[in-house]
Amino acid sequence: MRTAPTILHLDMDAFFASVEQASKPSLRGKAVVVGGLGPRGVVATASYEARVFGVHSAMPMGQARRLAPNAAYLVPRFELYRSISEQVMRLLRALSPLVEPLSLDEAFVDLEAGGTAWDAESARLAGAKLRADIRAVTGLTGSVGLAASKMLAKIASEEAKPDGMVLIDPGTERAMLGPKSVRILPGVGPATGDHLRRAGITTVEELAEAGEDELVRLLGKAHGHALYAMALARDERSVVAERETKSVSVEDTYDVDIHDRVRVGVEVGRLADRCVRRLRGSGLSGRTIVLKVRRYDFSTLTRSETLRGPTDDPAVVREAAARLLDSVDTTGGVRLLGVGVSGLADYTQEDLFAQAAGQRVEELAEEPGDEPAEEHRPGPVERRWPSGHDVRHAELGHGWVQGSGLGRVTVRFETPYSEPGRVRTFPVDDPQLSPADPLPLVEATPPVASASRRPGEDEVTAASAGAGAAEPSAGVEAASPDAAAPSAAGVAEPGSAGAAAP
Repeated sequence: MRTAPTILHLDMDAFFASVEQASKPSLRGKAVVVGGLGPRGVVATASYEARVFGVHSAMPMGQARRLAPNAAYLVPRFELYRSISEQVMRLLRALSPLVEPLSLDEAFVDLEAGGTAWDAESARLAGAKLRADIRAVTGLTGSVGLAASKMLAKIASEEAKPDGMVLIDPGTERAMLGPKSVRILPGVGPATGDHLRRAGITTVEELAEAGEDELVRLLGKAHGHALYAMALARDERSVVAERETKSVSVEDTYDVDIHDRVRVGVEVGRLADRCVRRLRGSGLSGRTIVLKVRRYDFSTLTRSETLRGPTDDPAVVREAAARLLDSVDTTGGVRLLGVGVSGLADYTQEDLFAQAAGQRVEELAEEPGDEPAEEHRPGPVERRWPSGHDVRHAELGHGWVQGSGLGRVTVRFETPYSEPGRVRTFPVDDPQLSPADPLPLVEATPPVASASRRPGEDEVTAASAGAGAAEPSAGVEAASPDAAAPSAAGVAEPGSAGAAAP
């Protein structure tokens, strides 16, 4: 185990919600909840202001609305989150070739491998610079933990939240861990925590005092050995630059159970196409097609089929998913469907017969045929305006959807760089209103010409002039408990189409 605190763990603060607050001036300092807004939706991320009311990730959205009825509830914008995540990951890769992303907003970095840090002081400086660079590039904040191991670095970043940095000096690990709850250790969830509590073990110090043999007796050989090592602050895991992707999958949960078998088949085909797009976007193919069906009674069925070789052909994946669906009884209704591909490879070895069959199916689908049955004939499609998504009005400019319903859509007109904007309501089919791409969170600063600049002198942009002065972090700070958040009262409910202008 290394002796210098050169493993860095970065965790962006309330990432999805912070992105939404940064892009919407009217929501800054207010309670924001991002997630599925349907009756069966769950919270993806809650801002710190929303957490004061007890809202947290993975909570049912209905419960979140009861706890924080005046919060802003927004539909996720994953493409925007991915683009900002890539900006952050580029900053991490500038520190070291060994960067291990855990999710869009979290990663480990081996600073020593990049020659960026070799002792506590250089690690502290690297962490402070990273936090300043993240704020300068994205306008967001991230919490940093620095320690001699991955486990301790992650614990340190949790201690640093929000918007802080904690460094654990070598030699102090046992004293720091001792009084903390066993739940702070990786692999100790609610069930294991309750099991240990019934045995009289609630802190990490008590876990170490129990001894390895007792922990093996209580939890089994593998888990007992691992927990005892962690209680002694031992973690030999190294930072791995490339985490192998084992599968690619997509799934949808439906607000109302689907009973129509034709509709179920259509949804499975649509999910198969989405899965292939994600597969191709990663430059991958796969051999095993997986179908997931959660029925009306919450029972979950999984079916799989392995092909002769890896594929990224949408017709092949659709056909395989349809065959798998044939073996599933959906009579009582379906609440969730998913399609995935595993057995991944970075090449394809297509089953030509399957491809030919898929091509024929597509050709037949394009040929004119009988009119669809009356009950399945599509009607006019109403334009959808997801809450929180960007729009542009031909006269009023850029804004975002505050809510929609009853044939109307309410838009707040503001940008990440403006003051809080005014609210207007339009018919959902208003021809002057259209979806728009998100704007960058940090405005590109145009070149600033000095009045005293001589002809021919190079211009200096404000961004480059201030790059070295962006919010330096003064030393190491432990995270303080969340301060009481401003009241969420007055935040317009995104589900309400007729919100009044402030």
